[in-house]
Amino acid sequence: MAASNASSFLFSLLIALLLFASMQVFRNQLGSSQPMTIAGGFMGSLVFVSLLTAVSNFEMNTFGENFQARVFPEVVTCLFMSMICCAFVHRVCVTTCVIFSMIALYYINRISSTTYANSVGPPVGYATQKKQK
Repeated sequence: MAASNASSFLFSLLIALLLFASMQVFRNQLGSSQPMTIAGGFMGSLVFVSLLTAVSNFEMNTFGENFQARVFPEVVTCLFMSMICCAFVHRVCVTTCVIFSMIALYYINRISSTTYANSVGPPVGYATQKKQK
């Protein structure tokens, strides 16, 4: 059973805060080597997805079920906030966070378009050609 918008908002906000707190607790370990900075960027992209889910659910709860998150300001703001979270850890984490977040955003858009898009078939009529003189 799916959660309501209000409970999903609270859960995703809690997950984002827990991810940010864990990034701060393990700041020294995440900035110690190259694979760990990549892992820090991946954690930052999870913060991005959680924040985007929280913002979208808050807006759907406030403005109605048909409200959708747009690129500006929701996606850009959530990406900027996750980049700031990664900047507290290491500057390379910011770069990998942007890369992982764009990949996650592509797949979120792809899943959303296949789930919620209207299935419109191809046009039925045939194109006619004009006779040349």
